[in-house]
Amino acid sequence: MLQTPTRLHHAQLLAAALLLAGGAAFGQSAQSLQVRSLAATCANCHGTEGKALPGDAMVSLAGLPKDYIVAQMQAFREGKRPATIMHQLSKGYSSQQIDALAAYFASKQ
Repeated sequence: MLQTPTRLHHAQLLAAALLLAGGAAFGQSAQSLQVRSLAATCANCHGTEGKALPGDAMVSLAGLPKDYIVAQMQAFREGKRPATIMHQLSKGYSSQQIDALAAYFASKQ
């Protein structure tokens, strides 16, 4: 005999669905938070979210093309681009972190 779902059964299905959805969202949020945390280390020089203050001599990173940021970071890391501090800072990031940072700043306007 086929039983009809009860309210308890519906509640259990809903709770399971929310757990699954929440788990996926949490994974994305954790990665997003990690990238934002990395980007925050750039704020002292390049401004919050890569937006340098108007009139500042520092380059704004927000909105620059991702490939350009990656290329510049690699040039700093390899000593091909002169810098006061970026050549040392860039060595502290993995290629994956540089890629994630470049995507983050490229997405800002």
